[in-house]
Amino acid sequence: QVQLVESGGGLVQAGGSLRLSCAASGRSFSSYGMGWFRQAPGKEREFVAAIRWSGTPYYADSVKGRFTISRDNTKNTAYLQMNSLKPEDTAVYYCAVRLQGLNFYSIYNVPSKYDYWGQGTQVTVSS
Repeated sequence: QVQLVESGGGLVQAGGSLRLSCAASGRSFSSYGMGWFRQAPGKEREFVAAIRWSGTPYYADSVKGRFTISRDNTKNTAYLQMNSLKPEDTAVYYCAVRLQGLNFYSIYNVPSKYDYWGQGTQVTVSS
């Protein structure tokens, strides 16, 4: 079992920044693929960013250049630094873990390929 706890969400004005954290427990963290997804009201869950166990990042086009994903394996924590936030970034943000590292490069943006999910943290960007 893996437990994930997100934190760092909140209310911010457009153009501002937030840093989300995802703390993992239950297993060795260093071999996991990690992902961040978001879901706005009335919309499907969408991919935001992911990071391989090796540190290779992947981003959705909508956040590329504004968001940065990272991980600290010594703290079992992944981060999502969000800069230049826009009202359309408003959503509940979820982190997720995929235990199988093989072929992560081909499935990192598919929610159903992740094994465990956190409870989510709300991000609201006001205009």
